[in-house]
Amino acid sequence: MASDKVLQVSDADFDSKVLKRTIPVLVDFWAPWCGPCKANGPVIEQLATEFADKAEIVKMNVDDNPATPGKFGIRAIPTFILFKNGEVVDQVTGAVGKPHLIDLLNKAL
Repeated sequence: MASDKVLQVSDADFDSKVLKRTIPVLVDFWAPWCGPCKANGPVIEQLATEFADKAEIVKMNVDDNPATPGKFGIRAIPTFILFKNGEVVDQVTGAVGKPHLIDLLNKAL
């Protein structure tokens, strides 16, 4: 589920690629076996293109990176957390539509 527009982040680089960024960063916490996560994939790609100059859209595989999801109390996937300047702006869990994610991103712009 990788693309050149949606960056994959790990426990090791989460701080530098998410928390230390000054632009808003939407993190999609997902797993390859998660049906709703896969269904949201095209929407995430579209958002990465549409918000390319305003926000960063990244994905984190929770199976490969258990520390960060644990730190943020993620109990279900997909979960989307919006960060700005290292702080959580908002989050939503579950398969949500593109308009909901656009609203989420607009909160930090």
